[in-house]
Amino acid sequence: FQGTWTAAGSRQAVRLGPDRQASIAKFEGTLLLAGPGRPGAGFRAEAIVLNDSASGMVGRAVWTDEHGDQAYSELRGEGTATGNRVEGTFVGGTGRYSGATGSYQFLWRFVLESEDGTVQGHSVGLMGRVRVGSPPVAPPTGASRP
Repeated sequence: FQGTWTAAGSRQAVRLGPDRQASIAKFEGTLLLAGPGRPGAGFRAEAIVLNDSASGMVGRAVWTDEHGDQAYSELRGEGTATGNRVEGTFVGGTGRYSGATGSYQFLWRFVLESEDGTVQGHSVGLMGRVRVGSPPVAPPTGASRP
């Protein structure tokens, strides 16, 4: 798949000396995926991230589709002053995304960073692969148990 993730949120930061900063941020927005397997799939996307300008970023994301099914992922990235490359790894989900595995990557560009902690941004070059597990199969009605 390929797509675009646009989000806004808030960030709280602490300075760790003159050249280093740590922050925690929560983002909410929209994600639109395209590709042969899911053209035009839209999601509400939420992420929480912890960033250190010297060592990078870790976070978690939840994508929720129009049916309420969710895909979960772990985020890791540079998140430094020189780059905002992010890699996501799917770690499961609900409904049709139950058992989701795979990965995705993108560059993050901030379009707004205000002094009060308000942030907005969007992905550049979002692409990846996902494989979903089979939904659980219920035992046949009237089946005997050992």
